[in-house]
Amino acid sequence: MPTTVKLQRRRRSVSVKMAVGAFPIAKLLYLGVRQLSKPVANRLKAGALRSEFFKTYVCLPPGQIYHWVEMRTKMRIMGFRGSTIKPLNEEAAAELGAELLGEAIIFIVGGGCMILEYSRQAANSKRKEEELSHTIGSLQTQIGELTLNTETLDARLREVNRLLLSLPPPVTTQVPVSDPAITLASSSVDPSQK
Repeated sequence: MPTTVKLQRRRRSVSVKMAVGAFPIAKLLYLGVRQLSKPVANRLKAGALRSEFFKTYVCLPPGQIYHWVEMRTKMRIMGFRGSTIKPLNEEAAAELGAELLGEAIIFIVGGGCMILEYSRQAANSKRKEEELSHTIGSLQTQIGELTLNTETLDARLREVNRLLLSLPPPVTTQVPVSDPAITLASSSVDPSQK
């Protein structure tokens, strides 16, 4: 009975390991973070517009700069080189700055997820390469050992052949073979006649 309990426990632990390994939990986590970054960015935008400090020092300057760069580029494309650009009113600039802040947060979170995924893939690739190089190294060591064993056995075989060839040839003594007819004739002779 204790053996079956151990087997059942092993099977459960193996099935749990397989279920966790088969499910890409890291990818799901990254996707969840990216999806949560949108509402968080929207909340930060709303909070930035409500706070006077954020509105004045965080949202307003990027909004004005973005408006200035956009309008300057459009004017140059249309051929108006020397025209001055009016700044946006504070509400519109704060709104534009808040939008830029929200987009920047989403972009940073997405970029961070990409960097984390890249580093995870690179770590997996490096681990697989190390395992492969370790396997190749062990196979090369085994091949070296087998080559050494083969050379040793070949040397022993050559030594045995050399010893066999250096032995003197065996001496053969010839035993006279008697003719069966003669043997029968002599046995038929009566011993009293001799």
